[in-house]
Amino acid sequence: MPITLIWAVDVYGRVYSLSTAGQRWERADDMLLELKRVTAGKGRCWGIGCDHHVYLNMMPSETPIRYREETYENQRWNPVDSFTDTLLPTDRWPWSDVTGMNPQPLHSFKLPSRSWEWEGDWYVDQTCGGEPSQTGGWEYAVDFPANFSPDKKWNSCVRRRRWIRYRRYIAQGTWAKIPLDNPRKPPLPLCDISCGGWEMSDQSGKYPYLWGVSQQGQVWFREGIHPRVPEGSGWEEVEVPKEVAQLSAGPGDLLWALLWDGNLLVRTGLSLDSPTGTSWAEVESPGKEIEALHVAVGVSVVWVITKDYKVWFRRGVNSHNPCGSGWISIGGEMMMVDVGLNDQVWAVGEDRGLYFRMGVTPSEPSGNGWIPVSAQWGNNKEVVPPRNEFSGQLTEASQGSVLSCTDSDSEIGPSDPEKSSNETPVVEAAASSVVPLGGADTPSPPLKTEDTPSAPQQDAPKPFIPASDSFINSLVSDRDKTTTPQPSIAELPQEEVEESAPAQILPTPSEAVGHDVPWMNVDLEGAEAARSAQAGARLSLSDGSAAAATYALGTLETSQGVGEEDGPVWTWISGGGCDVDAERSSQISWLSPTGPLTSSLSLTPVQSAAWSEQQQQEHREEISKKPLERSNSVWMRKGALRWWRDWKPQRWVDVSVALEQSTRSDGRKDSIFFVYYTQYDEKKYLHVFINEVTALVPVLWDCHYAFAVYTAQRTKQRWPLVLAAQTEKDMNDWLSLLCDCCCECRGITGPPSRQALWSTTSKGDVMVHEPSFSLEATANTLACDLMFWRQVPGHLRCVESNSLGVVWGIGWDGTAWVYSGHCGQQPNPGDAAQTHQQTDVRSVHVYENQRWNPMTGYTDKGLPTDRPMWSDESGLKECTKGNTHPPSPQWSWVSEWAVDYNVSGGADKEGWQYAADFPVTFHGHKTMKDFVRRRRWTRKCKITLRSPWQQVPPITLSDISLMPCLAQSRMEQIPVWALSDKGDVLCRLGVSPQNPAGSSWLHVGTDQPFKSISIGGANQVWAIAKDGAVFYRGSVSPQNPAGECWYHIPSPPRQTLRQLSVGRTSVFAVDENSNLWYRQGLTPSYPQGSAWELNSNNVTKVSVGPLDQVWIIADGVPGFPAEAPGAVCHRVGVGPMQPKGQSWDYGIGGGWEHISVRGNSAEAPRPPHPPTVGSPRSPLPQRPATQENGNVVGV
Repeated sequence: MPITLIWAVDVYGRVYSLSTAGQRWERADDMLLELKRVTAGKGRCWGIGCDHHVYLNMMPSETPIRYREETYENQRWNPVDSFTDTLLPTDRWPWSDVTGMNPQPLHSFKLPSRSWEWEGDWYVDQTCGGEPSQTGGWEYAVDFPANFSPDKKWNSCVRRRRWIRYRRYIAQGTWAKIPLDNPRKPPLPLCDISCGGWEMSDQSGKYPYLWGVSQQGQVWFREGIHPRVPEGSGWEEVEVPKEVAQLSAGPGDLLWALLWDGNLLVRTGLSLDSPTGTSWAEVESPGKEIEALHVAVGVSVVWVITKDYKVWFRRGVNSHNPCGSGWISIGGEMMMVDVGLNDQVWAVGEDRGLYFRMGVTPSEPSGNGWIPVSAQWGNNKEVVPPRNEFSGQLTEASQGSVLSCTDSDSEIGPSDPEKSSNETPVVEAAASSVVPLGGADTPSPPLKTEDTPSAPQQDAPKPFIPASDSFINSLVSDRDKTTTPQPSIAELPQEEVEESAPAQILPTPSEAVGHDVPWMNVDLEGAEAARSAQAGARLSLSDGSAAAATYALGTLETSQGVGEEDGPVWTWISGGGCDVDAERSSQISWLSPTGPLTSSLSLTPVQSAAWSEQQQQEHREEISKKPLERSNSVWMRKGALRWWRDWKPQRWVDVSVALEQSTRSDGRKDSIFFVYYTQYDEKKYLHVFINEVTALVPVLWDCHYAFAVYTAQRTKQRWPLVLAAQTEKDMNDWLSLLCDCCCECRGITGPPSRQALWSTTSKGDVMVHEPSFSLEATANTLACDLMFWRQVPGHLRCVESNSLGVVWGIGWDGTAWVYSGHCGQQPNPGDAAQTHQQTDVRSVHVYENQRWNPMTGYTDKGLPTDRPMWSDESGLKECTKGNTHPPSPQWSWVSEWAVDYNVSGGADKEGWQYAADFPVTFHGHKTMKDFVRRRRWTRKCKITLRSPWQQVPPITLSDISLMPCLAQSRMEQIPVWALSDKGDVLCRLGVSPQNPAGSSWLHVGTDQPFKSISIGGANQVWAIAKDGAVFYRGSVSPQNPAGECWYHIPSPPRQTLRQLSVGRTSVFAVDENSNLWYRQGLTPSYPQGSAWELNSNNVTKVSVGPLDQVWIIADGVPGFPAEAPGAVCHRVGVGPMQPKGQSWDYGIGGGWEHISVRGNSAEAPRPPHPPTVGSPRSPLPQRPATQENGNVVGV
């Protein structure tokens, strides 16, 4: 781990550094140096002095910092004197830069500051273009400007040579003053600076930028900072819409500024080409009524302190989205915060101690707790304790003034005394509110002589002039260094210390006046001036912008309270140059997580000063064993994916993604999914709130591991967010992570419930929706596009279920599967891990097309308007046997291409189908009017995966149906009817919630093969034969599960039905033309019904549930012809008086194959009906409770 430093400043302006390899705070060598603030970067640290100058400390390194100055000597040839420095009036200067536009004589070069020295004298560069030259360094050309070369020719009329001189930076390891710009106008006195930008995107130099804020609220940018010019060259003003109090620049392209009104500004457009950015965007303070006090940014994080010392974290911050998306409250009470390398966080607590944020990682940028920075101090081995112990606390006046946003020298302050006392209280200097813990009579030990820094002898006392940013700086200059030697607290016996600790008294100001406070060591003139300054500050300090810091003299001027013995009282920290992360922090001795954990620092300095040493010792061990406080936190997962761009030209774009999840103190979580992309060199982003995601579906996309993210808005627009991963594992990881966040956000845990809606996609993915009472409510029905679908492992063509938790499915190869995931109950830990190997086989088809011509017959030479000669079934897409791949990379070929003779409409002996033209209906025999033909080629592919589906051998099925029932129903055996792949009707025996797979098949005789079957309430079994005929099975009961005979039901006129579904009291069917039909007249006495009524069109599949609710898979969505067929739709308005419903509510779509709502019997609770007054309105007599139909419907 490289050795790096953190920098800190105490209330006296003294600067200290702490090495990651050391254990002790080191003070700056310059004992007279007083800084207000520091900002560190890699290998350097900047500071603002109390004299308003900017200082720079470059870390010593093995490589010296050298800068090359160069100038060019120009000459012209004349016939008399040959080459001389007498040039034509139109020529360049005799001594100039390389362009010749600027004069640069040798005597004009000066050292920029005292931090530089010349390494030698000027000398001529003897090389030309990097090659040694024999011409004394001269380069020749025809004229100015032209291409110069070392070869002198007959027409060479001008020449030049380069002079070089090096200067070296000699101030490494010391604080060097940056000179004022001359002759340019320097910025007004600065109150804040921040360096950053060394990790800006696509930057190769890795040098930082420096930003500053003047006391008038102006923003300045330091130009010309370079590895060879660490000081920079000048200041450039950046326009701001409002007055700025403080700013922070991150290592990348983030820059946030704090306004005087407490709001925040964000600089946008920062880049290598535009280091000062393009525009400002305003962000409101985290608190609605509490203004922001301090802001700090990192690579992709923003931390803010408000004036109540609460810590806030900004969500969603990224270079593509510098403004972020929302605020998260973090535990702890801090006065300032700084973000260092690796987005590690350092802070100065309200108790003036230094703290480090534990657990900050790229996946959890908010960390999980604060620990103190406990390093040794001075020449002894005492560790600097957290400031909540006895250490000479500051008064409350110091809290609001040291970290003032402006740090200006202005004496203008608030005119409202009440408001001033609340935000920036001022304590009289003569009446200190903090005294030694042993009482006023307890002798105070002095400062050790070996710990006392050397200082020049004091002259006569000077009159007090408050010209510094900190009032204490003037007090320090006047204090008397001569004190009476007394035993230090370290030399006292341990018993004496413990006995004096409980006797802690906080006297009121009136009590303190009568005592001789031994800590006060300020001459009377200085003290009187301090009183005058504070009295004037009371009347003049502005609201929230007090510049002159005021302190209780009895506190700050004590030789022990803030002297060299107990360590400094901190006011500022900068970790921008400290290379620490969560893993390596445990290797640093002064970052010990076993110390007192202060996730919520709520004690004020006055309260913490009253906390006795004895109580601290008694409870220290107990506190150290407490776990980290889990307050609000942020967890993040980042990665790289590809995104199918929403607009034309549509193509795959490489993007970076991030999933950010915040956890509140009450355990609630919310997440945001970000997609960052670049368009025309402009950084942009998309974001999706996880609680708005309605489905996460893998999609088939040309050998890409792709998945689609649906939201309600994107469902309405029919344009999901499509992303693709590099590998199957990456796709599954992201799908699993996003799905877990979606379920966690909605409180969904465990396997699907018994009431769940099941569906499958054309890709074979199994999707589940957990219904609510509002899904089938007559009023305020849940919109279909708001339904959340989650994926269940497995690969199936169709799924059927009922409300007792039994779920069956059929694969594309006809294999029957039963769900073994314990529907509706929490499985045991051992059962939850039990999965089975599932395989599925499906066929991929391509069509060979030909057209007839009189010369050669049928050939693959079509007309220009024809479809491709190798295409899909629609003829819109070219698909050859060579470029056709399995549906997704999870599939693998298991056969070769072969002609498929089993096609709709029949085929001849070679597999051809004929038609008059493209596209019309094809048939299996050739006629005189058939000019085109096609045949289908097929190839099988196979997928293998682990899933909670158990195979039911040995018969392959084509359709299956489970009897729907209400949730409160009790059945010993659940009727299950199915069709084999040959069209045989089967009845499964022994199916129950305890044995969902059943025991055996019972064959039910038929005189022809069937293609669709469904069983509804009261054991109503309906089926459709392969020729479209409809049949009803009579006398089916629990005692006679196979029934007795089939009753033929007339089909709709001139229509051939292909699929049907039976509910509790209704029957719906779909014909070959995608029309939906409703069977009228169903009664218990006449269950076959009376007639078919057309209900709707554009229907592929229908499912009728136990509440007679109707759901379909629509062939398409009106208004979106480009969308893939297959959309989930809900029939709205279905009820006893309106069994056909009123309208369709279109939901998620684009590639959905099947849906089953036969397990959803969740009814909304109905309010009790008031008793009927008078005779009933209906002329029909009331149905007796013992009637057979009532029992049937109640099943």
